[in-house]
Amino acid sequence: MRVGPPPGWYPDPAGGRQWRVWNGAEWTGVTRPYGESAPARRLGASLGLVRALRRVVDLGVVGVIGGLALLVGVLDHLPGSGEPLPTWFAGLAGTAAVGLLALGSVVYAGALRELRGRWTLDAWVPGLNYLVVGVLAARQLGRPSGLRVTSEVVLLVLYATSARADAWLDLAPVIVALGQGMWLSVLIDRLSGPADSTLAS
Repeated sequence: MRVGPPPGWYPDPAGGRQWRVWNGAEWTGVTRPYGESAPARRLGASLGLVRALRRVVDLGVVGVIGGLALLVGVLDHLPGSGEPLPTWFAGLAGTAAVGLLALGSVVYAGALRELRGRWTLDAWVPGLNYLVVGVLAARQLGRPSGLRVTSEVVLLVLYATSARADAWLDLAPVIVALGQGMWLSVLIDRLSGPADSTLAS
């Protein structure tokens, strides 16, 4: 027998000028000021977003950035280059790179759908969905995203075009992946709240 209201956003029972999440059993630490439109969303939508963002951190970043790094490595060592890979290995590694990129792109598409609340064309454009998720995550955190996204793009372009000439650029995908993972983890923590960490699992 249900005792309280259904899970969702409600005025803070402690009297604060904010919304607070009721998970169906207790009040959580997830709050938002009254002026924001987000509290109109149901708790299930927030949990769906948290799950989608966790999939991005666990699979999407590795898929997109790892797939790109592997693909660049294979292309730099194709048969006929100065340091060629065996043909069988280049084919196998190239297939694995495309598979990782496809997996990462699908995970990012799902996260973009959750962030926007609907499917959009850019969700299915590999690379673009990665950038848009980063921009929307920064906006949700109330932080500027232009410099961060621009620097990620520059690092990845430099890596893709010059990694063979400059060995230090091998760190570029790692830096980008760590940055994206960090921003998304901060957003996940904010959405799930300190007292709500088990709710979104």
